[in-house]
Amino acid sequence: MAVGGGRKKKAAAKKRPRKKAVGRSSGAAPSRSKARRTKATAETMARGQREISVSEFFAKNRHLLGFDNPRKALLTTIKEAVDNSVDACEEAEILPDILVEIIPVEGEDDRFVVAVEDNGPGIVKAQVGKIFGKLLYGSKFHSLKQSRGQQGIGISAAGMYGQLTTGKPMRITTRTSRTGKAVRMDVRIDTARNRPEVSREREAKGFRKGSGTRVEIELEGRYLKGRQSVDEYLQQTAMANPHAAISYRAPGEELVVFRRACKVVPEPARQIKPHPHGVELGVLARLMKESGARTLKGALQDTFSRVSAAVADAICEQAGISPKARPTTIANREADLLYKAIQKTRVMAPATDCVVPVGQDLILEGLKKEVDADFFTAVTRPPAVYRGNPFVVEAGIAWGGSLPADDLARVLRLANRVPLLYQPGACAINKAIVGTSWKNYGLQQSRGALPVGPLTVLVHVASVWVPFTSESKEAVAHYPEIIKEIRLALNECGRKLGAFLSRRRREADEMKKRDFISRYLPQIGVALQEILELSDKDTDKAVARLEDILERSRKL
Repeated sequence: MAVGGGRKKKAAAKKRPRKKAVGRSSGAAPSRSKARRTKATAETMARGQREISVSEFFAKNRHLLGFDNPRKALLTTIKEAVDNSVDACEEAEILPDILVEIIPVEGEDDRFVVAVEDNGPGIVKAQVGKIFGKLLYGSKFHSLKQSRGQQGIGISAAGMYGQLTTGKPMRITTRTSRTGKAVRMDVRIDTARNRPEVSREREAKGFRKGSGTRVEIELEGRYLKGRQSVDEYLQQTAMANPHAAISYRAPGEELVVFRRACKVVPEPARQIKPHPHGVELGVLARLMKESGARTLKGALQDTFSRVSAAVADAICEQAGISPKARPTTIANREADLLYKAIQKTRVMAPATDCVVPVGQDLILEGLKKEVDADFFTAVTRPPAVYRGNPFVVEAGIAWGGSLPADDLARVLRLANRVPLLYQPGACAINKAIVGTSWKNYGLQQSRGALPVGPLTVLVHVASVWVPFTSESKEAVAHYPEIIKEIRLALNECGRKLGAFLSRRRREADEMKKRDFISRYLPQIGVALQEILELSDKDTDKAVARLEDILERSRKL
């Protein structure tokens, strides 16, 4: 039955007419509505790969350098130019005299020409294009000494931003001596190759009589006053660099002059060698292979600071490697043993003459010059070390005066004498200030917040290599050693502030008591006269004597 039933169903199926396929012609192959996609292969992917220049990378990621928006771009451009000018003047041991101008472009609401001119040593003509038209070119990256610029990106990145937003090149005017000719040239950046394009080189007549450099960059920007503005940056720069005179002309305003508070150029920072405790394994292996010394012992002494012959022998003995071994033949295993031996060997802390702090006296001068307050104090901590890099922390406090009493404290963050205006929440300085217990010193403070009151807090971190959180150099990284030193400096300043506030409260209480006695002194005299049956003359004498005593205590 089952077999027969199956045959009947097959026969019925054969009798049914077939449905015609829609869109098909009889005997034709089905058509594809989409073109066949070509699969990528290793060969096709290899053909699509190419090298990316650093200029091209930062041109697409300019926010990494501090050019997020027009307002910040204007500030960053001035910051980089002023930093370079002050650095150049200090290296030449010249008191900086800097002019900053923001010139609106006629007919354009959002375009300005930023001009920064200094009285520094000038720039050799052959180096102008490389300094301003090539990213990551400079003399500060490999030198372990305190300087404002570290990466060789700043001013060339500002010129690149101006070129991207306006299409105009940088205009550089420079003179290297009083008797030499001033040269003016236009500089562009070839972002695809990270190399400069110099044009319109000519003599600049009418330029300053002495040596110096003037940088002009036309860019898209936005000028506003207030917090995180060019005005605030220049004010803090003058405060942290009291030896510099800065003249500033904002759009549509009169010239503002920040006069120098001292006429002494800071001592130049001395370059040092890397400290062995701050070098990582890969860097150690590279330094040994690049060393020109014949023996491992000699390479350790020549490459690192604070490594004497005895210390080098101790490191080699700890690593189990002969001091006479050739450093160029050190393999990965030997380098690992050498690295571990260095960490276990006691090495003297690095020299600190590579760091030049502002100094507590000049910090006080700067605060008094720019802040209207009743109390000032400052402290410079002894040098410390993080990852083998020397650094010094300084702090200053201004309290009272015309500062707002109900606002959060104003924080001035500085790194190598340069103000940091953005990213306070990501900065180790801000974290240390918030983490300080200001209630112990008589101030109001909510948990996890800045103290409240008429207070300005200045913190300066000076180092051979400031660990910034990004290329824009806006915040200091959270190294425990740095945060610890900042808190110690703040505690020292806070104790002085607490003593001042306690003394002021005691004086206020005493004044209140004296005023209370003075107010009721006549009534006390009348009561004593009635009780003791004194004459009017004796009563007047007693009251006068009490008033004299109160007046003397008031003067004291």
